[in-house]
Amino acid sequence: MALPTKISPLQLFIAFSEMALSGFGGVLPFAYRALVERRRWLSAEEFPKLLALSQVMPGPTICNLSVMFGYRSAGLTGAAAALGGMIAVPIAIVLALGIGYQHFGELPPVRRALAGMSAVAAGLIVATAVKMARTVPRRIFPISLLMLAFVGVGLMRFPLIAVIVLVAPIGVLVAWRERW
Repeated sequence: MALPTKISPLQLFIAFSEMALSGFGGVLPFAYRALVERRRWLSAEEFPKLLALSQVMPGPTICNLSVMFGYRSAGLTGAAAALGGMIAVPIAIVLALGIGYQHFGELPPVRRALAGMSAVAAGLIVATAVKMARTVPRRIFPISLLMLAFVGVGLMRFPLIAVIVLVAPIGVLVAWRERW
């Protein structure tokens, strides 16, 4: 399927802004839905080709995709509009949240809300780690390193970088020795 005759930079900005606001931490499924299914700006065969090229380029894949598609659709202004749509509104939201936190971060309801959110985030991280751990062969040494890192950062409150500097080389050395 060929591109529509002309996609304006404003249309690109709006489309990529919608994508950016739809996906928190993962925009690609929303990009496919918007570009292929809803707007029909790309065919189902073209999208993976553009995505593959975006993935081999340095930088965030979705930003690369937005620049390439925007350029293909409306030249340099289209590339700038698509990339701007992808990053402008999220940047504005993060800045507004930062300013809000600076002004209201010490209020007890805000602190309680953030503590609740951090508990949810920790739970999601643990759930993801458990799912990923199911595919890893059970060996005592990697589990010991994991527990050492957890105790160091989570319980002893050592700086994360210090724990990484200590634990990572040990893990790499052991993995290298097992491999060879």
